[in-house]
Amino acid sequence: MFRAIAQGLAKNKGMVLLGVEETNEADQLRMAVFDALCHGKPKAEYRPAVKSAEVDAPLPQYCTRIQSPTFWGGEPELLALSQMLKTPIFVYLSEAEQRTGFGYVPIQKYGEQFLKKGKTWKARRPVRLLYTGGNHYDLLTQ
Repeated sequence: MFRAIAQGLAKNKGMVLLGVEETNEADQLRMAVFDALCHGKPKAEYRPAVKSAEVDAPLPQYCTRIQSPTFWGGEPELLALSQMLKTPIFVYLSEAEQRTGFGYVPIQKYGEQFLKKGKTWKARRPVRLLYTGGNHYDLLTQ
């Protein structure tokens, strides 16, 4: 998920990340979430992400796990990253995976408010992710 978001952010800027660049960007995103949720009292905009993280484990346990490069992100990280980056992140499911067609169905939209210009941000294009196999995210390109 972190790699897919890193690639999506780069794509929205007209760039492509290769190899080590992709890994470094993904690791920076992971550590940014760790810093936002695990250092001190999380800011108000990250409270939904903290609540989501605590569904599976107490926050200290989550904070240990997220530091591992083998930790796969999900809703808590998507909530935090959309706020942190002021970027919409849209998650889709393949109709083929559901055996209902050949397109993509949006299943979750994080940070929709960032589609339009705000007082402290420019309008942003969404990063679109494809959720597959019950626990994996890929970048969905147009």
